[in-house]
Amino acid sequence: MMKRKEPYKIFDQLTTSYDFRVRFNETDPLGIVWHGNYIKYFEDGREAFGRKHGISYLHVQAAGYTTPIVRTVSEHKLPLRYGETGRVETALVDSPAAKMIFLFTIYNSRNEVVCTGETTQVFVDSAGELCLTYPAFFQRWRESIL
Repeated sequence: MMKRKEPYKIFDQLTTSYDFRVRFNETDPLGIVWHGNYIKYFEDGREAFGRKHGISYLHVQAAGYTTPIVRTVSEHKLPLRYGETGRVETALVDSPAAKMIFLFTIYNSRNEVVCTGETTQVFVDSAGELCLTYPAFFQRWRESIL
C-alpha cells in the first residue's frame, strides 16, 4: 500500500484486490488513461472491498446512512494504456474518528505502481446530519472484524 506521512494503522485483514481492463472510453487521445478515471478505479476498489467484507453501500443505506466522500487524493506515477490490465488494492485505515479512510494502490500488469490514492468518507444520517461518532451498525461491524 502507499506510504503515508501520517502513521496510519491499516486493518491488515481488511484489504481487497480487484483486477480490471482499461477500456477505450477511459483513455485520452494519446491512448493513456485520463487522470479523472483513476477516481473511478478507486470507486471500483471501494465497492469490491464492501462486497468482500460485508460493508457495501447497500449495507450502509439499509442502516439509514450515507457515506459521502469529503476528501480525495491521487498521485500518478506511470500511465496505464488502452487494453492493459490493472489491479487496484484497497485497504481501510483504522480511524478513531467517525469516518472511513481508504488507501489505494493501482498496479499495471508488470506489477509496477501507476497510481496511489486516498479517500475519506463521513457518515450522514437520514436527516442529513453529520455523525460525530460511529453509527451503531458500523461500530458493530468494526467489532466483528477486529
